[in-house]
Amino acid sequence: MRSPLKSRLGLTASLASVLAVFGLAPAAQADPAPAALTFATNAATVTPGGTVNLSMTLTNNKTYDVWFVYQSIAPTWLTTQRADLKYSFTGCSVATPTGAAACSGVGPSDLGANYGATIPPGQSRTVTLTLKVAADSGCNGNIGFYSYYYAEFSDSTNTSGGPVYTPETRVLCA
Repeated sequence: MRSPLKSRLGLTASLASVLAVFGLAPAAQADPAPAALTFATNAATVTPGGTVNLSMTLTNNKTYDVWFVYQSIAPTWLTTQRADLKYSFTGCSVATPTGAAACSGVGPSDLGANYGATIPPGQSRTVTLTLKVAADSGCNGNIGFYSYYYAEFSDSTNTSGGPVYTPETRVLCA
C-alpha cells in the first residue's frame, strides 16, 4: 500500500515550486543600498541663455559614517549626439547646517570631494550644480547626465552604484 503522506508532500512541493516560479510566493524584504544617490532639477525646461540647478543627494543608509565619496558625472549618449546643444557647469554649492557653501572642483570630474565632511548614518548631503545653457545653443533637445559613485564607510566597507540618471532638461526656444 502506498503512503498518502508521500503523495501529499510531493503535491505540496510541486505547488510551492510553481508559486515561486510565477512570483506568487512571499517576497523577501530587501535591505536598502548602503548609500543611495538621487538627482533632481529645479526646472524641466530652459531657454538658451538660462540656467538649471541640478541637485545630487547622497544618503547614508548604513549604521556607520561615510568617510569618502568618489563620484563621476557625464552627459548621456543622446546629449552628446546633439552638437548644437551648448552648456557648461558654472557653479557648485553644498548644503551645510549653516547654509550653502561653495564646492571644490566644478565640472564633470571627481565630484566626491564636494560632499564635504563625514556623512553620519541616516543623513544626506546635497550638492547643487548650476548648468548654464549658452545663448547660442540649439533648441528642442534634451540635456541629461549619468553618474557612478563609490563610497567608503567607517567600518572599512564600501559600496558602489550606478549608473544613476538625472532628470532630462529640455532646451526650448521662445
